[in-house]
Amino acid sequence: MHEIENQNTAPKAILVGMDTGEYDAELSMNELSELAETAGCEVVATVIQTRPAPEASTFIGAGKLEEIKEQLAILNADMLIFDDELTGIQMRNISDTADCKVIDRTMLILDIFAGRARTAEGKIQVSLAQYQYRLSRLTGMGKALSRLGGGIGTKGAGETKLETDRRHIRSRIDSLRNELKEMEKHRKFITSRRKKDGILTVAIVGYTNAGKSTLFNMLTDAGVLVENQLFATLDVTARALELPDGRTVLLSDTVGLIRRLPHHLVEAFRSTLEETAQADLILHVLDASEPDIEQRMQITQELLNDMNCSDIPQIHVLNKADLVDMPKMNDFETVWISAKHGDGIQALLQTIAQRLPQTAKRMKLCIPYSEGGFLQMLREEGKIFSEEYTNEGTLVDMMVDIKYQKKAEQFQISES
Repeated sequence: MHEIENQNTAPKAILVGMDTGEYDAELSMNELSELAETAGCEVVATVIQTRPAPEASTFIGAGKLEEIKEQLAILNADMLIFDDELTGIQMRNISDTADCKVIDRTMLILDIFAGRARTAEGKIQVSLAQYQYRLSRLTGMGKALSRLGGGIGTKGAGETKLETDRRHIRSRIDSLRNELKEMEKHRKFITSRRKKDGILTVAIVGYTNAGKSTLFNMLTDAGVLVENQLFATLDVTARALELPDGRTVLLSDTVGLIRRLPHHLVEAFRSTLEETAQADLILHVLDASEPDIEQRMQITQELLNDMNCSDIPQIHVLNKADLVDMPKMNDFETVWISAKHGDGIQALLQTIAQRLPQTAKRMKLCIPYSEGGFLQMLREEGKIFSEEYTNEGTLVDMMVDIKYQKKAEQFQISES
């Protein structure tokens, strides 16, 4: 349970951002507001300052910081949340001047991740990112660290004390990395077994809150947590999915993405994200009702490219189609759906079946009893829907592995 959830009232936060012209600051601040609310904050004000670059000692400049300090008192706010990564010195100076808790975008996301991780691997990945973040800011933070106390920005392994030196933190980082390497070996073994056994995999990726988990539940009845919050699910979940052509594939749901995903998190979750690189097909889920859908598509695509996934076939799944007045035309690469209401799901399943490699084919066969050995091989590597014994031989309706299809064709019977 989060410490923040045990408080009677949500902490009041002022959001602070900077517009340097490098990205859309307003959109980024809107997302920061969602992140803050997901972490349990009440956003009482938003401040965006236009500057060519951050100021080295206070990020926003001494004058602007004094203005914000006055707002803190007027609005009775508890903390400042910055939409950028702060250096240890910046955090210390801001905290000393404003006399309040100060956290940045990365700390906020780490806090949310710490509360969302459920599996052992997910918790280790979050801990690793937290320690890496603290190590890079150990010098200069001073009272800023001690002022954090409990609550947002301090969950999980991030609760390091001031007297903890670099040697201890580096030791923990090395230990966590070793644990992740062992888990990664196990995952790679399972992945290689899937490939060897001919199991096809489909990965759901996309911007957080696009409806990935809702779609995953609709397709597999997995019961994955679905909330209207960023990062409602964090850990990778995989379930079997049966396609209209009779094949069964493995469907996995991955962590959602956001703008400017912090470097620490990308590195810590790289092994999990690389699951996507092993997929045979990627479902790139997009919120069709979002005004900046093209930018969100680009953010996801850039990370997929970084994961060497550019050669994997993709289907763009435009979700929440019920919220927009647009032509819902499906094609080979784009399918319109409403995961919440189930609209377009059958069209999506058919498109998935078409885009995946044809490793197996559904066939109706009458196999002579003299070919009992062949039938047994088909049973072991295929899937039988029905089986009946007749005078001519065994009548089967089944999925036939591609390597047996040529021989199986001599026993194929008419569909009529």
